[in-house]
Amino acid sequence: MTNHRTMRAISQDVHGAPDVLRETVLPRPEPGLNQILVAVRAAGVNPTDWKHRSAGLFLADRLPLVLGWDVSGVVEAVGYGVTVFKPGDEVFGMLPYPYGVGSHAEYVTGPARAFAHKPAGIDHVQAGALPLAALTAYQAIVDTARVAPGQRVLIHAAAGGVGHLAVQIAKERGAYVIGTASAPKHDFVRSLGADEVIDYRTTDFARTVQDVDMVLDPLSGDTRVRSLDVLRPGGTLVSLLPGTDPDEPAKAAARGVRVETLLVEADHAGMNAVAALAESGALRAHVEAVFPLADAAKAHALGETDRTTGKIVLVTADTDLG
Repeated sequence: MTNHRTMRAISQDVHGAPDVLRETVLPRPEPGLNQILVAVRAAGVNPTDWKHRSAGLFLADRLPLVLGWDVSGVVEAVGYGVTVFKPGDEVFGMLPYPYGVGSHAEYVTGPARAFAHKPAGIDHVQAGALPLAALTAYQAIVDTARVAPGQRVLIHAAAGGVGHLAVQIAKERGAYVIGTASAPKHDFVRSLGADEVIDYRTTDFARTVQDVDMVLDPLSGDTRVRSLDVLRPGGTLVSLLPGTDPDEPAKAAARGVRVETLLVEADHAGMNAVAALAESGALRAHVEAVFPLADAAKAHALGETDRTTGKIVLVTADTDLG
């Protein structure tokens, strides 16, 4: 039972399998300086959520832990100094990664400028699916690689959470987009606007792709190593995970390419750009599944199969699914 001072949240006391997640009742937070309190309507679930649940990663010493960085909802209250939002505003955003975690709950606080106004043309489920993955793609393609019209972009795991949004953002930038995906997902990736799709299970991309200006690599390992070979001089490889090859800097220098490892950041300007793309119809998350907040463990278990397309979203009891 909750009241105006408490809320339901999904918490864990230990690291482990999805069943360590449990619904609990916690004190409802209050917004601090420059913060807003958001009544959560929907919150995306990302690979980083189940990695933190199982192994701790950046938050290994922070238990009990409420996961979740994606959030879409309604401003309940604003803290001192906030001018960009008022109670009743519909907003969406990504809590500061990684330490601002906590959106898998009925309420969450975060810096006002981690959010943007939710576009009126999309619902909370769609908005809750976008922030972390879309910001990652935007910060890689626009801020880091500065992809320009006519450039060639290779996106690995193009049907995944980040990948399928990256295809759309790169196309909106005017790029020629090549994606890698398993054969059953090729039609989906093409529907996003990809110009070519490669079956990574049967085709070595390093032998069939060349002279690209940017590679977006969510996978690292051997994929990151071999991606250097498809870049033209002056090109950029943006990876979302650390490299494993100690010779990578020398190889990159010899080829005249740049290698960057990106950790997504909360970003008011980036969220406003994502909002504008979503409002115009140029960017849309594919939502594979929607679960009630209480079924977060089932959402994690589905995500960990690595067979999903796009995003998984949790919703609170107040969310209208139409």
